[in-house]
Amino acid sequence: MIEKRRMAKRMVIMLICVGLLLAALVGFNLFKAHMFAKFMAGNSAPPATVSAAVAGYQSWQPQLAAVGSLRAVRGVDVTTEVAGLVREIAFNSGQEAKAGQVLVRLNADTDVALLHSLQAAADLAQTVYQRDKAQYDIKAIAKAQLDADAADLKGKQAQVVGQAALVEKKTIRAPFAGRLGITTINPGQYLNPGDAIVTLQAIDPIYADFTLPQQQLGQLAIGQIVAVDTNAYSGQIFAGKVLSINPKVDTATRNIQVEATVDNRERKLLPGMYANVKIDAGTEQRYLTLPQTAITYNPYGATVFLVKPGTQPNAQGKTLPVAQQVFVTPGPTRGDQVAILKGVDAGAQVVTSGQLKLKNGTSLVIDNRVQPADNPNPTPQEQ
Repeated sequence: MIEKRRMAKRMVIMLICVGLLLAALVGFNLFKAHMFAKFMAGNSAPPATVSAAVAGYQSWQPQLAAVGSLRAVRGVDVTTEVAGLVREIAFNSGQEAKAGQVLVRLNADTDVALLHSLQAAADLAQTVYQRDKAQYDIKAIAKAQLDADAADLKGKQAQVVGQAALVEKKTIRAPFAGRLGITTINPGQYLNPGDAIVTLQAIDPIYADFTLPQQQLGQLAIGQIVAVDTNAYSGQIFAGKVLSINPKVDTATRNIQVEATVDNRERKLLPGMYANVKIDAGTEQRYLTLPQTAITYNPYGATVFLVKPGTQPNAQGKTLPVAQQVFVTPGPTRGDQVAILKGVDAGAQVVTSGQLKLKNGTSLVIDNRVQPADNPNPTPQEQ
């Protein structure tokens, strides 16, 4: 009986020792796994610092955009038809000229003297004709003599008209109202026919010439409102409307030329300037938008990185958000923004900068102190 008790006691002691040994082994393995996880966490890649934005809907007005050139409604370099010496310059550079205003007078003394001589000869021919006509009425001279007098009178009168026109050409006038440019001629200078005297430009209103692809022809119509801006007056919009559409498409570029008239009552726009032209086409549309910097393009398509809640704490015990790459279908662009047609839902947080260092599962630190541009109507900045 005593021997059986001793055997049972030994068995219990042995079982306790085996249990302690097994517990020690399990505890060691758990400790090793914990230390290994801690070591791996301490050696994992650091989180990436990125900026992020929330995708949201915006209303867009569809527009046709083009770059065009400004052109005067009327513009000409004033020249002279006849040669002559400049006697008087009757305008100042840059002033507004009226139609018919005298600009330059050339020396016409010789031409005026010849005009007077021709006028005297024409007056004499008129007197001879009147006297011979009275004699013809009483049958004192033949009809042939009267016809010769009439022909001589018409010839001399024609000479007077021609010389008067030549004298008039020595006075150079503005062919239409407009702004004069800068002239470099001086009194006493000799001008040859065709020499430029000064430029004259009628600039209120002013034309904007631009081209659009033929596929946009269906969105164009005479009278459509246009908005014109130029970097000379950053931020200022000049209103106008479509005046004419060329009835022929350029076969080389498949573009169509459009002409718009733009209000220029302040005389700020000048011929030859380039301008950005925008035309409202159709009704407003609602798009989910993101900054264009949020999209990464690759051979497989366009992608963005979404900011998703993290599940694993880092070495410091913090659970950081992680990146998840998804494919998207981008739509039309407007300034710094792009429409997202598919792949992102409203309210999703999307990485807008720093994508090049990301992959699926990368821990993120969101820093929005510096955000990429997200302006629908950006203005170029020159530093």
